[in-house]
Amino acid sequence: MRALLIAVCPVVLWLVAVFHLVFLVGFFRSYRQRKNNLYLFMGLITGGLFFDALILSLGSALSGGSVLQTLSRFRYVFHGALIPLIFVVCAYALGVGKKLRTAVWILTCVLAVCGIAEGFAIVLELQNFAGVCRYTSGAATPAWAESVRSLLSFGTVLPLMASGIAVWIRQKTPALFLSGFLMFLFSALGPATGNMDLIFFISTFGEVCMVLFFRIYADGREKKKKAG
Repeated sequence: MRALLIAVCPVVLWLVAVFHLVFLVGFFRSYRQRKNNLYLFMGLITGGLFFDALILSLGSALSGGSVLQTLSRFRYVFHGALIPLIFVVCAYALGVGKKLRTAVWILTCVLAVCGIAEGFAIVLELQNFAGVCRYTSGAATPAWAESVRSLLSFGTVLPLMASGIAVWIRQKTPALFLSGFLMFLFSALGPATGNMDLIFFISTFGEVCMVLFFRIYADGREKKKKAG
């Protein structure tokens, strides 16, 4: 089993990085063509996920060192800065009013600043598992930084699911809900099965699903806009 993981894990991570890159380019291209802000926000989130997957992929070729450590630091920083944009995606998908949208932007900016601070505060620790060397949050990481990291991981997906249900009811499409639900499902799958060392690998499938259904939702919304 271990030999299979060592053979498969690095390949899958590279494929995930390519997937995110393709969708990243697609989101920004669609934003330039259609001027729909959802494409921009989803593209920025995908950009953070692409960088995350790319650095994990590089860990299959690099066995630690200052370069991988520095890139890993910015992996956490970019993740903390861009993932809060999920709140903005929810607000724009729901079509909330100007005052509430402003409040969401303020919340997003506060969380992004906290995410950036968390990224710099994490004490990195080298781990090697399934043929991938990666720097993770070590035991010496401050408790507040771990709390922020947990909040950004699950505190953004749950509102995405809730917003997705509202969108499903109002707009008759489950795509936004599925983007959050599948992300949550794969994030919880590692801890639920006791495969803590594989969380970084299993969760990438959730990220792929989230980006895929982001795209499906944005394109469906654009088609409805043109049709009516």
